[in-house]
Amino acid sequence: MCGLYGAISYTEQPVDDSVAKAMSARVARRGPDDEGFWREGPIVLGHRRLSIIDLSALGHQPMQDISNRYVIVFNGTIYNYPELREQLIEKGYKFRSHSDTEVIINAYAHWGEQCTQKLHGMFAFAIWDRQTRALFLARDRMGIKPLYYAQTSNGFYFASNPQALLATGECDTSIDPVGLHYQLSLHAVIPAPRTLLKGIRKCRPGYQMVVKTDGTMVESHYWQLTAHRPDEAKTPEQWNELIHDALLEAVKRRIDIADVPVGVLLSGGLDSSLLVALLAEAGVGKIKTFSIGFEDQPEEKGNEFEFSDPVAKRYDTEHHKYLIPNASVLARLPEAVGAMAEPMFGQDAVAFYLLSEQVSQAVKVVQSGQGADEVFAGYFWYGRMLAAVGSPSQRFSSNYVDRDHDEFCKTVSAAYHGDDHTSLLIERELNTEHADTFMDAVLRFDVSTLVVDDPVKRVDNMTMAWGLEARVPFLDHHLVELAASCPPELKLKHHGKGVLKEIARGRIPDAVIDRPKGYFPMPALKYVRGDFYQFMADTLNSQVSRERGIFNPAYLDKLLSEPEAHFTRLNGSKLWHSALLEYWLQQHI
Repeated sequence: MCGLYGAISYTEQPVDDSVAKAMSARVARRGPDDEGFWREGPIVLGHRRLSIIDLSALGHQPMQDISNRYVIVFNGTIYNYPELREQLIEKGYKFRSHSDTEVIINAYAHWGEQCTQKLHGMFAFAIWDRQTRALFLARDRMGIKPLYYAQTSNGFYFASNPQALLATGECDTSIDPVGLHYQLSLHAVIPAPRTLLKGIRKCRPGYQMVVKTDGTMVESHYWQLTAHRPDEAKTPEQWNELIHDALLEAVKRRIDIADVPVGVLLSGGLDSSLLVALLAEAGVGKIKTFSIGFEDQPEEKGNEFEFSDPVAKRYDTEHHKYLIPNASVLARLPEAVGAMAEPMFGQDAVAFYLLSEQVSQAVKVVQSGQGADEVFAGYFWYGRMLAAVGSPSQRFSSNYVDRDHDEFCKTVSAAYHGDDHTSLLIERELNTEHADTFMDAVLRFDVSTLVVDDPVKRVDNMTMAWGLEARVPFLDHHLVELAASCPPELKLKHHGKGVLKEIARGRIPDAVIDRPKGYFPMPALKYVRGDFYQFMADTLNSQVSRERGIFNPAYLDKLLSEPEAHFTRLNGSKLWHSALLEYWLQQHI
């Protein structure tokens, strides 16, 4: 929930009101219900609220604690806040509201920087200590909620998206060569703390920062994922039971902690269907479910209603279906790109944008199945990596990376040639003492790094663009820790997600469980033809694109002359990747 922003001035001049207003406008869509602003000396804190817990004015932000020493802005939901609230009351803390925001600020007052270890949920927040004149910032373990920042000679700026930072006029907007290498090699995933732009960074998941008025910044991690077997061996049946119970608890927490109705994005796949089944198991009646589909192409069906409808019928959900004409997909593409904090190559971002528009008219909160494929090994490439030979980095890269370094150098202009940053990252992440086996390391890398800046960011951006909060039970950190300790072979069974498929058997239709892994069908953006091809050609051939000079002109000419001939190892269109990157820059820089 919500959008936040703020700044610390390093000079004698306070942050200008016009800068704060510009930042506020860029996060406004994340919080349509309320607006708050607080300043004192060098510090400015701002907030746009999506009211979900304690809908009263007492939940207004920025919020001060009763002592008036601390001021907080917060985005997210703390699922264990009722328990923490009781603990803090027993320790003598007073509360004005029933919000999770006030629990965080009192937790910080009591436990200091260790408060993050107490929080169970998704969060990004900043707390200003008026006594020490220091700003404490933190991001949740799985990176579900975003936290971007920019440190300049004039001050420190932070916000829920880079667009708010760009609005300050203080950021270096030149392309970061390392970020560009990741962008074009890891399916648009640029692991924190980098972004595509030199002047903007993002807090790493599971990390916290302290920033002071003299410009010093100290960063530390409070959590990291390990993938080790437990001391006591477990049978497959025991693993299934443990994971079922942890997932059921994650689903229940995400339905109970809200003062508004919570729905489910029902795609027709295993993950979201299992969420519906578990909500029913938890005793939730008349679940609100939402599905989206598109017009068919001759080569591909545009919806998965044949799989989502039986699930909705079995559990008698209050089901809503939306069929989007293909003509409107391209027309709405500029809006969807405008909602992207960073360039996203996954074409289903547009689908999520259009679905969220409809869903937001019915509910404020939805549960979604993101993260299940990464946590439980659902993608086809995991099996290929397991069977491959060579070093860990070679086994991973040959089945995953979009462009090897040689091709990257042919793709971009000479100004961006340099080290093979992506290979260095992969080698570092896979050669780790925090994982028992190669596949443990692969899944740990995916869950702790890659998932953050692909499906998780995509869903956050597209839902929050419509003031809709998405909750992702498969990324509950207790469940993730448990799954990471589970033997990979159990997750890889049944062509991937073996544990989930066995849990789902009898709970959802066999046809949903046994179908091949599906992806959001987006025929209008999958086949590079007609108006869609012309859009990409116009973008890449534009004067601003050629003057920007990211891409090698000969490379672009090759892609445009053979628009359906050049795909990545994971079947992504290299023409789309190039056009989307350039179009995002045209919209935002």
